[in-house]
Amino acid sequence: FWLFLGSLSILASILCLVIYWLIRDSQRVRNLNGKHVFITSCDTGLGNSLAKWLDKRGFCVIAACATEKGRIELQSCSSLSLKTVNLNLADSNSIARAVVFVTEETAGKGLFGLVSNTEETPPIAPTDWLRIEDFHSVLDVSLLGLIEITLKLLPLLKKAEGRVVNLINTKGLTAFVGGGYTLSKWGMEAFSDTLRIEMQHFGVKVSIVEHGFFKAGVVNSDVIEKYLLRLWNRLTPEIRDSYGEKYFVEYIKAQRSSVKRLCDSDISKVIKCMEHALIAKYPRTRYGAGWDAKFFWLFLSYAPSCLSDMLLRMIHLFHGRFVHGHVQQLLNFTSF
Repeated sequence: FWLFLGSLSILASILCLVIYWLIRDSQRVRNLNGKHVFITSCDTGLGNSLAKWLDKRGFCVIAACATEKGRIELQSCSSLSLKTVNLNLADSNSIARAVVFVTEETAGKGLFGLVSNTEETPPIAPTDWLRIEDFHSVLDVSLLGLIEITLKLLPLLKKAEGRVVNLINTKGLTAFVGGGYTLSKWGMEAFSDTLRIEMQHFGVKVSIVEHGFFKAGVVNSDVIEKYLLRLWNRLTPEIRDSYGEKYFVEYIKAQRSSVKRLCDSDISKVIKCMEHALIAKYPRTRYGAGWDAKFFWLFLSYAPSCLSDMLLRMIHLFHGRFVHGHVQQLLNFTSF
């Protein structure tokens, strides 16, 4: 009898905690109209979609674009309250100009939200194929650039008791490709966790949106192929011979096909997570957007290394069979 009562009390406690969490999670910030949100990498993909979404919700969106074309196209399909600014995250002078622009636009109100996101083409390849400048080309943008602009905007965020939302691909949870891409994602995870703890004193909330593969944010597979072919052809004969042509063909096949098969077409899953992180009174520390983020990459990050290594090798070998002919033709007839 007492065992039954003890079990019942535990279940009741768990139920109360779940109800409390649901009520707390559903509370929203009031008077969102006129609040300023700054978003990086809005030329295309997830940043572009979020800028349009928040613009319709009444936010004063400041969208940073890397290209003039992206800036003009975004402005043409948005309201007059959406402002754009050119931003090169690898250039400190460009970052400084963007910060001045945001400061002037907020006009003493402070910055309610900073959404950090990068969607550049990453040099993903075996580490032995890369040079130090290949790491710099990614880390200077996807890690150091985002950290620099966050640091320079912190006074505005503290003034508004705002929130920082860092959009991170779940490949940052598991290291299985060479290059600076995974390093940058791990770095942003660590930076976000540290910043969240430190900013609690100022009422600034920091959230991480860990998203899987979505069609809007995936680099074209042909671009990846051409990059890998260029890297392969610049290798010294000694390194190229140590891998062999068969290794190259299998590697490029896996990169080309595995991402496509994991892609989700419903980009709203990511948008809703970012929106909740901005408008919720008590935003979550982490959000998982996409089925692969919640069930595949998260599982791999906690699984024993021997199991995760085996699963990743199986995925590469399985997907590699589908595009052998195309890659072999590129290798035989194309030079870069």
